[in-house]
Amino acid sequence: MAPWRSPLARALHKNPQPSRYLQLATVRLDNRPANRTVVFRGFLEDTDQLKFIVDARTQKPEQIAHQPWAEACWYFVDTREQFRIGGYLNLIGEDHPDTTLQQARQDTWREISDAARLLFAFPHPGKPRANTGFDVPPPDATQPLPHFCLLLLEPIEVDHLKLRGEPQNRYLYTRSSDCIWSTQEINP
Repeated sequence: MAPWRSPLARALHKNPQPSRYLQLATVRLDNRPANRTVVFRGFLEDTDQLKFIVDARTQKPEQIAHQPWAEACWYFVDTREQFRIGGYLNLIGEDHPDTTLQQARQDTWREISDAARLLFAFPHPGKPRANTGFDVPPPDATQPLPHFCLLLLEPIEVDHLKLRGEPQNRYLYTRSSDCIWSTQEINP
């Protein structure tokens, strides 16, 4: 487990339920930034990869194919901590060749709420609203819809800023090419 995981676990534990929400920045096809709020779905088993869910009908898959590098920013109000997690994204759709990741996609579908699954049965996101197609039965809880994707963020660098204290404390965690994490205390 990466050394930044313990401080993140403490922050998640000490902050209320809204701490599951964080911002994820990607790059659009025109190279402008795209930022959105996503829901943290835990870590991929036996890895440091953060899990999110994505609808393949949105612009995110195209953006990720264009530029897989991204950064998540998480702010915890109660403990006054910020985690900026930079790395690359891996989108696991219905045709992904890795069977282990396909299983993780299916497991994630089963783990999310009925309300979250229902969003994937609604009309195409981002298209003009016709006020129809929203009264749909809930999808099968065991079989993901074709456009349901698991999105994984593989961290390469984590910047942890603790805003409490004088002076404030900041730590930079960096993963080397041989997957070894280093920790450096840096100026806030």
